[in-house]
Parts: sequence; C-alpha cells; structure tokens
Amino acid sequence: MDLNLDEVEKICADLYLRALQLLPPDIKAGFSELQRTETDATGQAILGTMVENIKVAERTRNILCQDTGIPIYNITIGRNVAFDGAGLKAAVRRGAARSTKENSLRSSVVHPITRKNDQNSCGIRVPVIHIDFDDREETVSIEMIPKGSGSENGSFLKMLLPSDGITAVKRFVVDRVIELGGRVCPPTIVGVGIGGTSDLCMHLAKIAATRPLRTVCEDAEGAKIEAELSRAVNELGIGPQGLGGRSTAFAVHVEVAATHITQNPVAVNIQCHSARRARATFTPGGIAFS
Repeated sequence: MDLNLDEVEKICADLYLRALQLLPPDIKAGFSELQRTETDATGQAILGTMVENIKVAERTRNILCQDTGIPIYNITIGRNVAFDGAGLKAAVRRGAARSTKENSLRSSVVHPITRKNDQNSCGIRVPVIHIDFDDREETVSIEMIPKGSGSENGSFLKMLLPSDGITAVKRFVVDRVIELGGRVCPPTIVGVGIGGTSDLCMHLAKIAATRPLRTVCEDAEGAKIEAELSRAVNELGIGPQGLGGRSTAFAVHVEVAATHITQNPVAVNIQCHSARRARATFTPGGIAFS
C-alpha cells in the first residue's frame, strides 16, 4: 500500500477538530460509572454539569475545551506500506496548521523563550510526532491527542533507587495526586510510567494517561499496581474539580519498561476529564475513524 500524503494531511486536519469536539465513548462510559458510584452530593452535581457540557458541545458542534493543547500525533505503520518518512512528518505538520486556520482554533503553541505564537498550533518540534511499527498488513493508524496545559502541568519524574522499593513508587504517585488537587480538572486519568530511562519513563506515563479506559497494563505486575493505585486515589476525597467526593480519577494507568540495575524511575502524567483523542486507520479498502 502506498500512503498518500495529501490524504494524510487532510486526515490529520480532520482528526484535530474531531478530537476537540467529540469525547471518546470510553470516557463517556467512565462518566456514567462515576455517576453511579459517587456518594457526595457536590461531586454528583459537578459530574452532572460536566456530562451536560459534553452533550452541549457535541450538539452545537463546539469544542469541548477552549485549550486546543499541544497537538500530538501517534502513528503506527504496518507491513508492506510504502511512504516518504520526511514527507509524512511534513504532511502531519501541515494538517495541524491547516485545521487551526480553517476552523479558527485558538493556537496554544508558542516559542519557549520569546513566547511568540505563529497562530498555527505549530512550532519547533511541534506537533509532537511519534512513529512506531507493528505487524498488521497494509495498515497505518494515526491517533491525534490535543494535550492541554492544565493536565500537562501535572507531570513529574523521580529517579528512585531500587532500595526504595515499590512502596516508594506508589507513595510518589499518590503524593503527586494530592499535591495537584483540583488543578488538573478531575476526574482524571493518572498515567504512571515505571522503569526505562528518564525520557522513556516520562513517555510511558504519557502513553498510560492517554490509554483508553478499561484497558489493562500488559505486564502482570504493572496491572496489580494499576488496580491498587486506582483504589487508593479515589479514597483521597479530592473529587470532581477538587471540591470533594470519590470521583478523583477515572483510573490510574501504568506502563512499564525494563530499567538499569541501579535505578528505578517513576513518572506521572495526568489527563484531565476532557480526555480527548481521535484515530483514523488507513487500509487498501479506505479510511475509518474511531
């Protein structure tokens, strides 16, 4: 299959708007579950308001949050796909800029030193583009995630020692959730990376934070910690928007990687209640959105 870069540009533009307007079905189901289990009256009221806001945004074809975020594109390429790598990255960048201009989106991307905003959601090394490969035949998937600052500011890394033990990992995660309180617009998805190098660990936390709800860490030990932390976080009483209740997080998600014998990094990355993402899959039969 030859990957058409003009189509990639158009789809990347469409995905940006789609992610901003349509909350994924698993997050909507997560809200329903929290509404079923929340016992605090204030928490129930806030959850109800959030759900209504989601319905209004979709009904009026408005965006879910004014923060259009830093655009992230995760691209997974299967077997027997022909493409120009440099051209692919350029097409993704054009798509993000095109969507910003054509849909009058607020550009949230600035130069880190001058704070200059080119008003196209692009800048040095932005959009963030991750490219990976799998064994699916003639298939390319592009996932778009607009990562807002409110939740991205809830990012932390600590280089623990093996002697600190797994208890220190759990303590670090819970302490960061307490520290953030309502600043990350809970209920959240708490992404946790364990292991790897410092940069890989932070990337794992981002993968975990943007993973669909009801998915489970593929590593058995990671899955155990995931379940324990999910229970612990929702016993903190922070609740929706930090105003009290059990609904502090939809879930805690964990991703792990092998690491060095003398270190054990742990990272936290938060995803706010507007956990936006959109995906398109290219095959010889056409393009499907999910």
